[in-house]
Amino acid sequence: MTDKVLQKYAELIVKCGVNVQKGQYVIIEADIERADLVRFVTEEAYKAGAAYVFTDWSDTSVQRLHYTYAATGELSKVYPFIEEKWRWKVDNLPCMIYILSDDPDAFSGIDPVKMGEVRAGKMKVIKPYRNRMENKYQWTIVGAAGKAWAKRLFPELPEERAVDKLWQAILATVHMGDGSDEQAEKSDPVAEWAKINKGFEQKCAWINSLGLKELRYRSLAGTDFKVGLIKDASFYGGGERSLQDIYYNPNMPTEEIYTSPMKGKAEGRLVATKPLSWQGQLIEDFFIDFEKGKAVRVCAKKGQEALEKLIAMDDTSCYLGEVALVPKESPINKSGILFLNTLFDENAACHVALGQGFSNVLKGFENMTNEEIKKAGINESIIHVDFMIGSADMEIDGVCEDGRIVPIFRNGTWA
Repeated sequence: MTDKVLQKYAELIVKCGVNVQKGQYVIIEADIERADLVRFVTEEAYKAGAAYVFTDWSDTSVQRLHYTYAATGELSKVYPFIEEKWRWKVDNLPCMIYILSDDPDAFSGIDPVKMGEVRAGKMKVIKPYRNRMENKYQWTIVGAAGKAWAKRLFPELPEERAVDKLWQAILATVHMGDGSDEQAEKSDPVAEWAKINKGFEQKCAWINSLGLKELRYRSLAGTDFKVGLIKDASFYGGGERSLQDIYYNPNMPTEEIYTSPMKGKAEGRLVATKPLSWQGQLIEDFFIDFEKGKAVRVCAKKGQEALEKLIAMDDTSCYLGEVALVPKESPINKSGILFLNTLFDENAACHVALGQGFSNVLKGFENMTNEEIKKAGINESIIHVDFMIGSADMEIDGVCEDGRIVPIFRNGTWA
């Protein structure tokens, strides 16, 4: 990984990811291992006109120590100085850059119930602040190679080579050539992303023109499922616009077109086709059964306790907040790499998310109260957790308001 490649990746994150505007504040959240990338992102943010760039450092080893030794009650607290920071975010709407490089097994062996209770406790305080910021600020989530993550994916390689291989895979997913130093240095990812976003706009225009009221899923893996859609809610993909009319890309990479379904209208079984890494623990070989929109039964060969906790995080974490369409020819899927990181793996296959929905899919959402948004059918929860259900044989039909059945997916791709 050369400095030139890191600088070009940082430029992509700043210009296309959050699209920093002159005078804006920027907050970078990253593991201490990724100080090299943070330095370049900080510089690019200042070059874009940022007023000030803050860094919130983390370390999963220290976080694990907290869960091992600190009491649940202490870990669940949001101390006054932390809450004051959230107030500042609401008032200043900083650009948020999240750099992910965590070990998928970072919290293996830690009590998932304790972790769930800690998150639930914190979110009771934090979520109202997040709601007040929703759709008003730019944010992006990106990946960066970490040593433990790289060794988890490529255990047969020496550590340095494993990190290099993971970096190459990450850069390829964000369209910096094939990810090699040579091609990444020659690439123009900012221009490439402009083309990609145009493609998303065209696909969204088509699917939004259908007037869909329901999606029906079938696969040989065992998925047999239908989900109701909100009348006149939109599908989105690629970049988005904040309420300040600033265009940004919240997920890099991204291959999905998504919407939020109608709360309470989901029936049947969804079978996961990839493992789910949640709170540093792996949930594998699982399915979820839905009745009247609610997850009523879960079964996992590995991570059963964590999966049970996931759908019980609050009263509404058992309902869906997202359905997303990803074709099998996604570059991430074609790479053959199981990243064990939701940002990447969700963009390899069709997926759904338990928990919080997206208010911006509703027309006129910016003029609606939170209660009106919920009444329209958007689920509200303290979590939003994606899991993958797509496969090479996936078939999806759309039911239109006029009763027509329209093929959406056949053999794992757009019909």
